[in-house]
Amino acid sequence: MTRRIWDLSQKLHPGLPVWPGDTAFEQKRTWKMEEDSPINVSALTMSTHSGAHADAPLHYSETAPDIASVSLEPYLGECLVVDARGVGPEIEVGDLPHLHSADRVLFRTFETFPRNDWAGETTAIAPETIEWLAVQGVKLVGIDGPSIDPQDSKEMLAHQTVLRHDIRVLEGLVLDDVPEGRYELIALPLPIEGGDASPVRAILRELA
Repeated sequence: MTRRIWDLSQKLHPGLPVWPGDTAFEQKRTWKMEEDSPINVSALTMSTHSGAHADAPLHYSETAPDIASVSLEPYLGECLVVDARGVGPEIEVGDLPHLHSADRVLFRTFETFPRNDWAGETTAIAPETIEWLAVQGVKLVGIDGPSIDPQDSKEMLAHQTVLRHDIRVLEGLVLDDVPEGRYELIALPLPIEGGDASPVRAILRELA
């Protein structure tokens, strides 16, 4: 029996919304079949935080591991999707359902994911919630917004909390069509040496 797959990844294209001031996505053909090349080859210019992506600990600490050095294990396995629409500016501990030993938790906060425009106000995860998730044994948190912290945060308290507990982070996930519940997560980052993050092809698969 074929298990259903949900694709959580944004399509990468010119005009992809990126964090204000970050590098815009660009694809440029370096070899072209229409110019008598036997193949097409492209060069990409993009932020490591383009679309659905995995933050490396290096993103929030100069002495922490890069994305090429982290274990892949947290990015692969059973996860819980939580519907956190309408909870307010931050997801609090009281907004969480019973985890029932979930190792990975993904939060949906958008009614409809903003594919074509940057969302200036988004829902973050409260640092106290990260602390509570760490106590429950959670090894990865993910969110559909661009950051687990408020966009105007200078202290980055949620990121500092995941750093302290060695929790991995996924951001920019498209969860519009995913019902709350349990799935298999597959969201592997590229091994970019010195990388503070990596785009991922994130999917959820129906549990066997």
